[in-house]
Amino acid sequence: MSATVVDGVRVADAILRDTREKALDFEHAQGRKACLATVLVGDDPASHTYVRMKASRCRSTGLESRSHHLPGTSSTADVVALIDDLSNDDTVDGILVQHPMPAQIDERNAFEAIAASKDVDGVTMASFAAMALGTRGFRACTPGGIIHLLDAYDVDPTGLHAVVVGRSPILGKPVGMLLLARDATVTYCHSRTVDLPHVVAEADIVVAAVGRPELVKGAWIKPGAVVVDAGYNPGNVGDVEYASAAERASLITPVPGGVGPTTIAVLLKQTVNAAHRANGTRAGRA
Repeated sequence: MSATVVDGVRVADAILRDTREKALDFEHAQGRKACLATVLVGDDPASHTYVRMKASRCRSTGLESRSHHLPGTSSTADVVALIDDLSNDDTVDGILVQHPMPAQIDERNAFEAIAASKDVDGVTMASFAAMALGTRGFRACTPGGIIHLLDAYDVDPTGLHAVVVGRSPILGKPVGMLLLARDATVTYCHSRTVDLPHVVAEADIVVAAVGRPELVKGAWIKPGAVVVDAGYNPGNVGDVEYASAAERASLITPVPGGVGPTTIAVLLKQTVNAAHRANGTRAGRA
């Protein structure tokens, strides 16, 4: 068996085409572009690269991007004050707080300062509750992107056993909630899981989201399973042993070029939806 390789760039482009149309609708209705504000604390090179990439994609999709950079010595109070200002700015439609932040910053407090109506990255407790309860709100962007990928390749999770390796509050936990909402049976695995290979081997869908290079071995994959690798490690290595997993899976996401492109696309989609909702124009649903 040789797996079909998911083309995340193609799926992301489809999301962005629709987003570009909605962004133009908003600009015509309101006389301004939908706006994403980013908050970056410190001088981590990777974070700076991510923020520049998101700003560039904003411009190419017809959104305004406003970047706010605080020094690495900033306190939690400094970060929260900036986010409060952005939350109260009617010309800002979405807020992205780039993480990880310096160790002295309480990330959870920073995230919770984001107005729920502008939490287009899906990092607040309100957004997590919306994902868990299936109510109106914003998805965490990488989990949202994963659902787009499954839909694009006609993977219906109904009745399937999905194993999520990882339990972070912005990736592992919410993707499990979204799969559960699609009627999958979901098992979470983590560092204390007993006999991880056995659990993974029972999965119809495997989502690797733990941040450890090639933790999930190809030999663990059930023949015909769908493998979604949401990890990214130095050297363009994912959380799944790709070559051997691709020999057993029916569908697999590559690293890079799989989940990553859809993450940014969902971020911009949700920013435009937030702009429409807040201004009573062509409202969208995340």
